[in-house]
Amino acid sequence: MQEFFRDGDIEGVILQPLVRREDERGWLVEVFREDEMVEEQMPVMGYLSHTLPGVARGPHEHREQTDTFAFLGPGDFKLYCWDVRADSPTCGNRMTRVVGESCPQRVIVPPGVIHAYKNISLVSALVVNCPNRLYAGPARKNPVDEIRHEDCENSPYVLD
Repeated sequence: MQEFFRDGDIEGVILQPLVRREDERGWLVEVFREDEMVEEQMPVMGYLSHTLPGVARGPHEHREQTDTFAFLGPGDFKLYCWDVRADSPTCGNRMTRVVGESCPQRVIVPPGVIHAYKNISLVSALVVNCPNRLYAGPARKNPVDEIRHEDCENSPYVLD
C-alpha cells in the first residue's frame, strides 16, 4: 500500500459534466445512457443516498464493482480517489474534485480505486449511484464487495 500519494488524475476514473435540461415544469438530468458507457460499466441497480453536512462516506474500494455516481445537488461534495492498483500507470496518484450543485458530474470509479466523498455544504446533499454489480449479489446472498478503510488506524487515505 502506498504511504505517499501525489496529486494527479487517475486512469479509469471518468468525470463527465451532467447537463440539466430545464423547462417550465422544472429540470431533469440523464444519470446514465447505455450509448455513453462500455458494457463492463453498465449499471444493474441504482440507489440514492442522503448525506448530512460535514459527513463523509468512505474511503472504501471494490474488487469487482464499478460505481457510477451522479452528483447533482443540492449541496456539494469533495470527492477523493486514490489509485493503489499495482498495474496502473497512475498508481500512487490522489485525485480530488468538488462535485455537486456547483459542478454537476457523473463520476465513474473502476474496481480497485479507493474512493470517498464528503458533504462540504451547509445543507444535506444527495448522491445517486448506479453500480454495475448487485449489492451482496442476487437476493443479497453473496459477500459484499467492499473493503472499508474508514476506521483503519493510521490510514493513508486522509480526507481534509
